[in-house]
Amino acid sequence: MPESLWPEFKQRLQNECKKIKLGSQEDGQHFMGPVISKQSFDKITSYIEKAKQAGGEIVTGGGSDMSTGFFIEPTVIQTKDPKSITMVEEIFGPVITAYVYPDAEYEETCKLIDETTTYALTGAVFSEDRAALLKASALLRSAAGNFYLNDKCTGAVVGQQPFGGARGSGTNDKAGGPYLVSRFLNPRSIKENFIYPEQLLYPSNE
Repeated sequence: MPESLWPEFKQRLQNECKKIKLGSQEDGQHFMGPVISKQSFDKITSYIEKAKQAGGEIVTGGGSDMSTGFFIEPTVIQTKDPKSITMVEEIFGPVITAYVYPDAEYEETCKLIDETTTYALTGAVFSEDRAALLKASALLRSAAGNFYLNDKCTGAVVGQQPFGGARGSGTNDKAGGPYLVSRFLNPRSIKENFIYPEQLLYPSNE
């Protein structure tokens, strides 16, 4: 996130995260449910604690409760270290980490992203500047197996787009499937959205 945009974006991010209802998926008003197991719960919460111990700031969330299920709040961590633990490890849980960079260092930051971790599952870039999107797409060519432009970076649809990362994230192809040959290649999927999403909630959440 460019430093000139971060203060306003941070406030909006905090406000939007507060709208996310966490609870049992048996109730349609809940947007987010528990993580899959205690093992997953312990691993995710340990990453949050390690990030805090390393100087990371909890922007929103950070809490957890396993009294009635393995619930972890949507958590955003801000770090000044682009190679801190939550920036280099894959975390399959509701945790993201923000790194604020100087506005003039866009290309350098793209290169930093490409060099930071061995994983390359999914990535997304948001910008109203199409030249900036194309620049990021080129610089991050090998940084994500599924790459999104101006769209959320979750929810790849199996059977409709290749689902699998590169590097340490693997390809996740299936034997006998059409993408088996991709094990010998470096596949990349790009999705661009021209209609900006205005909210995160489903109709059942309203």
